[in-house]
Amino acid sequence: MSTILSLNPKAVWKHFHALTQIPRPSGHIEEITKYLVKFGKDLGLESFVDNIGNVVIRKPATPGMENRKGVILQGHMDMVPQKNNDTVHDFEKDPIETIIDGEWVRANGTTLGADNGMGVAAAMAVLESKDIKHGPLEVLVTADEETGMVGAFGLKADTLKGEILLNLDSESEGDLFIGCAGGVDITASLQYKEVEPDADDVAVEIVLKGLKGGHSGMEIDSGRANANKLMVRFLREAVVSVEARLSSWQGGNMRNAIPREAHAVLTIPKDNLEDLEGLAEYCETLFNEEFGAIETPIKILTSKVDLPKGVVPEEIQDNLISSIYACHNGVLRMIPAIPDTVETSTNMAIVDIKEGKAEVKFLTRSSSDSMKEYLATMIESCFGMAGMKVEFSGAYSGWNPNIESPILKAMKETYEKLFKKEPSIKVIHAGLECGIIGATVPGLDMISFGPTLESPHSPAERVHIESVDKFYDLLVVALEATPIKE
Repeated sequence: MSTILSLNPKAVWKHFHALTQIPRPSGHIEEITKYLVKFGKDLGLESFVDNIGNVVIRKPATPGMENRKGVILQGHMDMVPQKNNDTVHDFEKDPIETIIDGEWVRANGTTLGADNGMGVAAAMAVLESKDIKHGPLEVLVTADEETGMVGAFGLKADTLKGEILLNLDSESEGDLFIGCAGGVDITASLQYKEVEPDADDVAVEIVLKGLKGGHSGMEIDSGRANANKLMVRFLREAVVSVEARLSSWQGGNMRNAIPREAHAVLTIPKDNLEDLEGLAEYCETLFNEEFGAIETPIKILTSKVDLPKGVVPEEIQDNLISSIYACHNGVLRMIPAIPDTVETSTNMAIVDIKEGKAEVKFLTRSSSDSMKEYLATMIESCFGMAGMKVEFSGAYSGWNPNIESPILKAMKETYEKLFKKEPSIKVIHAGLECGIIGATVPGLDMISFGPTLESPHSPAERVHIESVDKFYDLLVVALEATPIKE
């Protein structure tokens, strides 16, 4: 059986394979940090970890290229840890198992880590190569991008020396990104005192699963279902029709991933058990009718469990369910001047209600700061009516495009020469680190590109094999075409 080590370009796939063998979920990047620093030092290159945990590796210009502008190749070292419910995998200990599936590479029931392992692997291949022509080169591999762009936010302005930043974290080959959305994390929370359930009631666990999930920016316009929004429809009807009381609810686990599963525990009068099971069957059929053209079969499973010690007080329960039901999720507006590109959206990422505390978390994105503020205030208003505390964190502005960028001109010309067609110039509805780094290091000429990935942040994540070859060819030739210093 062939492995990814047999794929071209071999230099990139070799390093990507090595990255898959090192557990690197967000928040647990100690080993990958050590590996990258050792990799650079073993090549005889200046390699270090900065104040926030980013890895920086510097490589001098190849002979004759000393007069070129310095280039920074930038990616992030962490990956999103998502797995199918029936997959046994410990992201802090186990390597990723890769599978060649026709024209694609995917993982076995988990996220692949091509986001952003492919970009990092390409940068490593450039560092290792003795044949690629380039000017002064830096590789910046940032820490914990997926959980708040920690490395980008903590980067100091004097860490970098280059004038051009090539971000290798885009996910559509043939697209050159020159702008991105800003974002803000929103958390609505409430403390409450549980009440005892009726001793004659029975408890039922509800499991809603089978959704694709995906990237909450790149795929927010795909029409995919959000497990939390489906669960709240079921729960509201259960409260109304079978006298259900909510004990707990957990849905989603990553701020930037569309929730694929949700779990809730309800108590109901035992005589209503059959009606609850019938409601689950009805909603399962309904949701599959609504989303059958987009989602894999959606499942709603019911099973009796031990009676919990407490349930949410009825008035608070009703307010929580009403607020979650009413709150916006998904695309709010497209960019008026670019109507095929999302401008403003939100992802109801996490619902966590249990043991006297309720939290609902969102990631709101927009390339317009005013529209981002409008949507954030809409969410604040919705949960404020339920008496919940609403907090904003991790806010960052978008990256404003520069259509006169010298590196954009060079990359367009390079792409046309290589592939005999024009690349697409786009603004991405996701939070690229370019926006944050560009604010810290004013004057950087920036562009973002990468191979084709599908469904990052979900176990369906996969990377198109041929696109990796084209992506790396473009990177190599673009480095040789780097503009001369003025």
